[in-house]
Order: sequence, then structure tokens, then C-alpha cells
Amino acid sequence: MLSNVVASQIRTHAPYGGVVPELASREHLQNIVPVVRAALEQAGCTLEDLDAIAVTEGPGLAGALLVGVMYAKGLAFARNKPLIAVNHLEGHIHAVLLEAKKQAQMLAQPTLALVVSGGHTHLYLAEETDGTWRYKNIGRTVDDAAGEAFDKVSKLLGLGYPGGPWIDWLSQHGDPHAVPFGPITVKQKPYRAPQKQSPRFLFSFSGLKTAVLRYVQLHGMKPTIEARHRTLTGIADAKPLHALPLCDTETLDLIASFQRAVVDDLVRKTFAAGETFHTASIVVSGGVAANGELRQHFLAEGRSRALPVIFPSLELSTDNAAMIAAAAWPKFVAGDIATATLTAEPSLALG
Repeated sequence: MLSNVVASQIRTHAPYGGVVPELASREHLQNIVPVVRAALEQAGCTLEDLDAIAVTEGPGLAGALLVGVMYAKGLAFARNKPLIAVNHLEGHIHAVLLEAKKQAQMLAQPTLALVVSGGHTHLYLAEETDGTWRYKNIGRTVDDAAGEAFDKVSKLLGLGYPGGPWIDWLSQHGDPHAVPFGPITVKQKPYRAPQKQSPRFLFSFSGLKTAVLRYVQLHGMKPTIEARHRTLTGIADAKPLHALPLCDTETLDLIASFQRAVVDDLVRKTFAAGETFHTASIVVSGGVAANGELRQHFLAEGRSRALPVIFPSLELSTDNAAMIAAAAWPKFVAGDIATATLTAEPSLALG
């Protein structure tokens, strides 16, 4: 990996407590050329040195995806380079594989991959055959993804965006057992699981988010939340550290208990799926994979079962270019080249 340049949009979307699609598209338009130039400069190479160009075709926001796809197609055509289309979710899985290769780790197969981010909470059986990776989706979220739940609860409690880092840091100062959120279950109805997907491996976090809202309402926490939000809004580049003195014990306990419920659900269902499908290893990727408590609990459960659990580095946990390049490499070797008809696929599935 010669360079891995990331242009963050956190400050743009922070005032809204979530990603605004139109703003995201505009930021992509403004940043794509400078980012590519910076990546080449840091790598010490030129466009002529490249063997191919890879781009995310989906899933994601249509406008943002189109910026990348159109730019990559134009660049590939102008420089006569092969173009490789990559599924964003596969990219997250390959972030872990890239990390494993860097550390000379052998990934036992078949592996179970949990992709957990702001937009996705999916379970995949992944296996490599003759250099080609194949995936089978065996679990998914039926409503809010885990990262989305972190963002919404953070906004609900008057904290910053993205919510994951705020809740992760503040939870260390609360009691994770203070608020007795029960185990999260998903019934067969009203959610119909696709074929070969058991309700046991479906995720749902909207109910937990609602439970946090009800707790806030029942305990009269709204005035404190509004005061905290006003104070943090007035701090330039506010961080979780600034929020700590603005949170009482009840708030910190609620934050810690919410995170515990999310982590417990992810751990329980992932290892249940691993046991059911007799997987030899587990990989956890996506933005939520940077969560400290999640890493701690997954690694501890893996040790207790003698089952390897591998995470990407913090740098490769969130969206980045290196993971897309890593996922593109096997396709390039296999001659899986995109055609001129390539376009953005916002709802693109994997497996």
C-alpha cells in the first residue's frame, strides 16, 4: 500500500447529525481530483504506472457513487487502463484480508464476515477458490444498521457526529448494566427472511433506539440534552472529551448500556452463525469495527472458542481507497474487467 488518501466529510455533515446526500455528492465533486493527485504524489508514481483503475459501483448514495464511477470511467478511457468495478461491502471484507496479509496471517476458511457500518449490518460466508472470492449472505439488518443506530442515539442525546466514536469513548465512564435492555430478537413476521436466511441471524436496532428514546422521556432528560447540545455546538471542533463534564451519571449509564446491548447482539448472533455453518474464522469490518468494546468482546469470545477473529487496523476500518484496491486485485488477475456500460448501483447486493 503506497498511499491511502481519505477526504473526510464529517465537518460538513456534523451539523445535521447524519449524511446529507446532496452535500455528500458536492463534496465528492470538489475532492475527487485533489484526492487522486495526492494519492499519486504520496505513492511516488503517475497514472502511466498503474495497471488498472478500481472504483466502487455500489451500494451507497447514488449521487456520490456516480461521481466516482464517471470519473473512473473517464480516467480509464483517457489512459487506456482496465477498469475494475468493486462492491463496497466486499471492499470492507478485503480490508481485513489486506491487514492479514500485512501481518503474514493465514485466514482459515471458510470464514464468516460481519460487515457492520453506518449503512450495513450483514453476515457473509466467504471462501476463496482458485483466487476468486465467493460470498453467501446469511444475515442482515431488517431496519437500522448498527452504525446508524449509534448516530441516531448520539443525536438523540445531544452528542456529536458520527455517533460511534462519541458513544464508544463516553461509555467507558458509565455502567453498562445500569439500564436493563433485553436481548434483541427478530421474529419471522413482519420481516420475511430471504431464502437461506434464518431469523436467528437477522439484526434490528430500531427497537433499541426507541427504547433509549422512551427512557429519555420517562426520566425527563430532555432539558439536559438540549443544554448539552447548545454547549457542544458552541465549541469549535468539539470532541467526546468536551461532552464528559456535560453528562451526568444517568446519561453515561444510558450510553454504556446502549452500547453493551448493540455489542452483545452482534457478538451473540455472529458466533451463533459461525457455529451453525462451521466456519474456521471470523472477520469483522466496517466503521463500527473500530469500536473498542466490540473488538474486546469479539476477541474474548473468539479466544474462549479457539476461533480466530481478525479485525482491520483502525485506519482501514472506515471507508478508504485501499480496501477497494484490495478487493479489485483478484478481479484484475481473473480478467473481470468492467464494460463501458458500468454505472452506479445504489442497492447493489453481495452474494
